Amino acid sequence: MPAKKPKPPAETYPLKLTEKQRESLIHATRQKRGIKDRLEHVAAGSQAVPFTKRELEQACDDVYKSLPLAPNPHKQRLNAVLDKIEELLDALEEQPVQEKRQAAGKSGVIYQFKVTLKGSNPTIWRRFQVPDGTLGQLHEVLQVVMGWQDSHMHQFIVRGEYYGPRPPDDLDMDMETETEDEEDILISQVAEMGRKVRFTYEYDFGDGWQHEVALEKTLEPEPKVKYPKCVEGARACPPEDCGGIWGYADFLEAIADPKHENHREMKEWVGGKFDPEKFSVEVVNKGLRQSF
Repeated sequence: MPAKKPKPPAETYPLKLTEKQRESLIHATRQKRGIKDRLEHVAAGSQAVPFTKRELEQACDDVYKSLPLAPNPHKQRLNAVLDKIEELLDALEEQPVQEKRQAAGKSGVIYQFKVTLKGSNPTIWRRFQVPDGTLGQLHEVLQVVMGWQDSHMHQFIVRGEYYGPRPPDDLDMDMETETEDEEDILISQVAEMGRKVRFTYEYDFGDGWQHEVALEKTLEPEPKVKYPKCVEGARACPPEDCGGIWGYADFLEAIADPKHENHREMKEWVGGKFDPEKFSVEVVNKGLRQSF
């Protein structure tokens, strides 16, 4: 049997980064050892670091995940790195992604999002379509689409920046991070921030329900269709105040086992019955029609 031919090395592309940007990429993200070596050993007088297309996409994901926790000035540098990575990835696409970004920023388009409850297994998710509006309005849509009761605080984390409701003038909020007013930024502005737009929506800081919200595409509005609109989804929203994703797992274990020590208590607390697989697009859209 003839020996297999070795795969040719993947083509690489030069990503120009300053020394400080390379430092932030190393220390504020989880880059693989080989990439770290390349970032640390750049030829004198050069800023170019070779990356394969797949490595660029992975680095893009790593930066997105690291931004919410990155302190300044790392956050500013990582945003600059993210812009450079996305510009390079855009240049490698047959059809420039910049055109898609411009389309996403047009008034009158419909934005299709997929929201996923982080840590849920099996996954709890929804796909929905919404016209342009503020992040505050998007919060209201997410509450109905997911099935929450809007009885706790919330915030959005977009490229490391925090957005939430403006606190009352007489309420002194002692927040660890500076939060911008969610009514001052539009969905269309967020949609123009990158080639693969995704951000975090956190609800109930005690239970810590975190959702990944990903922009899938933009659409022209259909005649006689009322927006916002839920397209599809899977599984029930967890009960409020059940203790976050880990408490929800304990809750499901208790109600599924009649012999569990907390079975009766949890059944009474939830109102007699709870089906974690239950989801209805019709019910969600009815709630949207009543709310908007």
